[in-house]
Amino acid sequence: MTDIVRTRSALRARVLAWKRAGESIGVVPTMGALHAGHLSLVEAAKAANDRVIVTIFVNPKQFNSASDLENYPRTEEQDAEKLSPHEVEVIYVPDPDQIYPDGFATTVSVTGLTEGLCGAHRPGHFDGVTTVVCKLFLQTGADRAYFGQKDYQQLQVVTRMAMDLDIPVEVVGCPTVREDDGLALSSRNLLLPAEARVAAPGLNRAMSAMAEGLLGGGDVAALRATAEEAILAAGFERVEYLELRAADGLAPMASVDRPARLLAAAWIGGVRLIDNIAVG
Repeated sequence: MTDIVRTRSALRARVLAWKRAGESIGVVPTMGALHAGHLSLVEAAKAANDRVIVTIFVNPKQFNSASDLENYPRTEEQDAEKLSPHEVEVIYVPDPDQIYPDGFATTVSVTGLTEGLCGAHRPGHFDGVTTVVCKLFLQTGADRAYFGQKDYQQLQVVTRMAMDLDIPVEVVGCPTVREDDGLALSSRNLLLPAEARVAAPGLNRAMSAMAEGLLGGGDVAALRATAEEAILAAGFERVEYLELRAADGLAPMASVDRPARLLAAAWIGGVRLIDNIAVG
């Protein structure tokens, strides 16, 4: 049975013993509501490390609204059951004061990469992400950390943060896992009304068509307009952004002259979904 640990001191005692034995540690940071995408990260961690820690912490500092934080799925018991067959050593579910004790007054902030895309629409979000991930890296003492590429901007930001602060952890990006209809797996999918869930794959379909047009030399602005129309026609209420960015560094691109990512965020059924696909 995988142990659930809730304090820094208990976690560090485990980590210290593993380190003394010369064992490597992989960490999979999550906010719970685990799905097959998270479990693919766990398997990647198990394949490359002697010990694996899965963290579950719904981080209040990365939410932009109190209602979004309140509505975020909390499924610790089910998450533990899903992890049981994967035989991870520890599930770290820190009590809030283990992350943000009284008087906590520090923010870890990455500039540049956090501007635009999700950063433009969710002020302070990435400060919350980098602050909690920095703490989890240090608390777990992990050698490698595993993140899905679905949150591509987050992956870039966390990688930069670890590099800039000389945190000795290798950040590993793993492929996005999708449903058979193309919808990227996300904990937020649990919040989709039934009709919205049926329509949600329209986002990926429109993005894939746009990517194909870009590779054929099509105009970015014209293809974006067509894709946005298709997304709205599929049943989405609003397209928050749909942009072509450099795969390394996320600089805006006017044509596919180097490896790129097409990134999008859109609202359907009152739920904000994000997705991205490689172009070139």
